[in-house]
Amino acid sequence: MSIYEEGLHKRPANHAPLTPNGFIGWAARVFPDRPAVAYAGRTWSYRQFRDRCYRLAHALHRLGVGPGDTVTVLAPNTPQLLECHFGVPLIGAVLNAVNARLDGPTVGFILDHAESKVFLVDPELVPTARTALETATNKPILLSYQDALLGETDPFGDQDYESLIAAADPTFTPPPIEDEWQAIALNYTSGTTGDPKGVVYHHRGAYLVGINNQFGFRLDPLPTYLWTLPMFHCNGWGNTWAITKLAGLHVCLRALSAKAIFEAIDAHQVTHMSGAPVILTMLINAPEEQRRKSEHTVHYTVGGAPPPAAVLEKMAALNFNVTHQYGLTETYGPAGGCEWNPAWDALPIAEQAEKKKRQGVPNHTLEEMTVLDPERMTPTQADAAQMGEIMMRGNTIMKGYLKNPAATEAAFKDGWFHSGDLGVLHPDRYVELRDRSKDIIISGGENISSLEVEGVLFRHPDVLEAAIVAAPHEKWGETPVAFVTLKDGAEATEAEIIQWCRDRLAHFKAPTCILFGPLPKTSTGKVRKGELRERVASGG
Repeated sequence: MSIYEEGLHKRPANHAPLTPNGFIGWAARVFPDRPAVAYAGRTWSYRQFRDRCYRLAHALHRLGVGPGDTVTVLAPNTPQLLECHFGVPLIGAVLNAVNARLDGPTVGFILDHAESKVFLVDPELVPTARTALETATNKPILLSYQDALLGETDPFGDQDYESLIAAADPTFTPPPIEDEWQAIALNYTSGTTGDPKGVVYHHRGAYLVGINNQFGFRLDPLPTYLWTLPMFHCNGWGNTWAITKLAGLHVCLRALSAKAIFEAIDAHQVTHMSGAPVILTMLINAPEEQRRKSEHTVHYTVGGAPPPAAVLEKMAALNFNVTHQYGLTETYGPAGGCEWNPAWDALPIAEQAEKKKRQGVPNHTLEEMTVLDPERMTPTQADAAQMGEIMMRGNTIMKGYLKNPAATEAAFKDGWFHSGDLGVLHPDRYVELRDRSKDIIISGGENISSLEVEGVLFRHPDVLEAAIVAAPHEKWGETPVAFVTLKDGAEATEAEIIQWCRDRLAHFKAPTCILFGPLPKTSTGKVRKGELRERVASGG
């Protein structure tokens, strides 16, 4: 035994499992009267925010929720969803924030797969929840709430959220988290091969992401964060926890519009925002009477497709500093970013855009992000030309996929997380994404599986063959385009097929264009999607 081991073991006085659960208590202790949450003309202090989170933990405990139980929430960016990011894990339960844009049957699948014990539903999404419950075999405890922006709505479910909160004890002492590897959140992918996969996060990773974002998102002490990024996206890329750790103000927005965003920036002196490129497009194309330059710099972290030079230039004119980040659900959201070198400030805006569009270097709490040959597992040349697969490893990678050991093992093969994305390494070791090997389409920040959409098309009685590829879109970044071969004698129209898809998918997943004709194939019968992408790019 080493001299540095004998008698020098872990003790309660010198070791505690890493968890973001303590972030809310620290903020309330140091800044009890500082504004914590703003929504619908109301503001909660950190003392009030902390008490509501602990009341929620106590209320869930009284409902029989405990360690390892799943609490599913279907809501937009409301204070209730934010409170669940602390109230649920405080008792060791697992938060499952569901994409509010999903269709009912998909939500029903999630309720069953996650074995949800509680299902909290926003009043605006009750119709989706009803459909989900009709298709699900699992019957969780149903909770709902009223929202000031929607007015009085019909009660839904078993109990009212606010009544539960009011009857609970803010001095409740939840049991401590014993193991930082314990699950804290469950987030579902968009399903690249059929049903969506449940990505499991642990307390250690959530804590480290909360700390990392202070660097990667350029978060100053006491920031003001405008929620233009959905909290259901990788738990708001960890900013639900990071902003709280810094005693920042969470400005919640139920629905996004350029007018609401510009007004919130002025009213609350917003310092930071995040989201998809579509938000940037929305702001620069806002009507002149709504669009205005901020008197202070607003830091915007963008995911998805990197914004073009024209967008960066127009955002700079509005006093926005845009930083590009890259990641997946499996990496708690952004895993790397284009760390900016001040020497690049002197470059023309077009050259700056070329730098900014790269996915960059690993975040501070990730051990490595690089490009490897997936067959040999050897590094590619740092020449911006030789393609390989983007791979990562470190503490801010998921535990694995829920109830899917085969997919988990494949994702972690050879000691790396395999992203499925193809990229290159530049001479300065910055990573740049070049293609998505899984054929995922990113539309407005949402992932769309080409296989899922193709499956719906194949069920159309007039469709013989179908293939989905991405097409550039000015507003959404990308949208699905369908290439369809009809059966002999069939006469289905473009409008009919698009409506068929919209009736069976979340609307954002439906094709925006149908191109009819035979599909090009390889000698083995596989569709040449590269050729289809070229046709789309050339307008053919």
